[in-house]
Amino acid sequence: KQIRMAACAAAVLWSLMAQPAKSVVGTVSLFKAGTAEIEIQPDNGTAVAMKVTADTIAQKVAPGAADLKHAETIKVTDVALGDRVLATPEPGTGNLRRIVVMPAADIVKKNQADRMDWTRRGVSGMVAAKSGNEVTLKIRTLTGESQAVVTVTRMTAFKRYAPDSVKFADARNSNLGEIGVGDQVRARGVKSEDGLKVTAEDVVFGTFVTKAGAITTVNTETREIAIKELANHKPLVIRFTADSQIKKMPDMAGMMGGMGRGGMPAGGPPGGMGRGMPAMDINTMLERMPLAKLEDLKPGETIVVSSTKGAKSNEITAIMMLANADGILQMIAAPSGSGRGSAILGTGGMGGGMMGGGTDALGGMGLGGIMP
Repeated sequence: KQIRMAACAAAVLWSLMAQPAKSVVGTVSLFKAGTAEIEIQPDNGTAVAMKVTADTIAQKVAPGAADLKHAETIKVTDVALGDRVLATPEPGTGNLRRIVVMPAADIVKKNQADRMDWTRRGVSGMVAAKSGNEVTLKIRTLTGESQAVVTVTRMTAFKRYAPDSVKFADARNSNLGEIGVGDQVRARGVKSEDGLKVTAEDVVFGTFVTKAGAITTVNTETREIAIKELANHKPLVIRFTADSQIKKMPDMAGMMGGMGRGGMPAGGPPGGMGRGMPAMDINTMLERMPLAKLEDLKPGETIVVSSTKGAKSNEITAIMMLANADGILQMIAAPSGSGRGSAILGTGGMGGGMMGGGTDALGGMGLGGIMP
């Protein structure tokens, strides 16, 4: 949530007015009652304190506002810790001339609504083919694979994630021509009843890598872990930033214990995904999992991690990491008829796709972590 709050609010706040050179966009980090100052922490750089005076103008705008036409005049005392603000000082002084506020609570509500809209009207998966104005996506579920078709129009807005960045704020405007087979795409728009066709209003995409391995060390001070990759047994360092998400699968030992030949439970797919029930795609499943902490990770634990494709082959920055991942790797491998050995070692089935360096088996993990 903090990622989307910072990226979206900063962009909107800067667009609200012509900005004097010393205006600051950031988050309210401290109130200094003794000196009547508000401290603002920019997204990059050191905190800045500005003094509130009787002439300070305070206004509130809604998340997504493009101008100040509907700005509401408020009291400076209505500003709260964690609010996103645009603060403008009086020239040549440290006095606060104007502060434009997007309340943190309002941003959270908008982000939740946006996330629900992307889930309700969206589709995500790996690009399998392109033809004209249509992009065919390959979608992986726990019970197999399906396809969806995204149709774009001249009104469709495109965003592409930047290499070596897990921030949506760093995504740049793009176009259909830059989408390639193997990229991961999330599209939102008018969706068919079966969910397999979308006429897109928005498309976000990127080139991601998905790695799996067993944790060898956890360093909470540097916010890094080291793993031994399951595919090639090489060491890999995974860095975590404030933008990284960690999810942890529940203990699936009981579920695995009930699996028959081929890897699926004797009574059918888990989670009520029986005959006539739609299979939940893996990205949706990840979205619904609660967040975990770096401190929760333990050496020996199997993880799957997604990242943008960067310059170094032995270091990545995590977008989304799934811990305690043995169970899901087995379940993903099951529809292809492969067992745990082939999945984990990369000798066939799911392993040949994901563990070989692609994102086939867990397509959408990257976009799930950095959805707008």
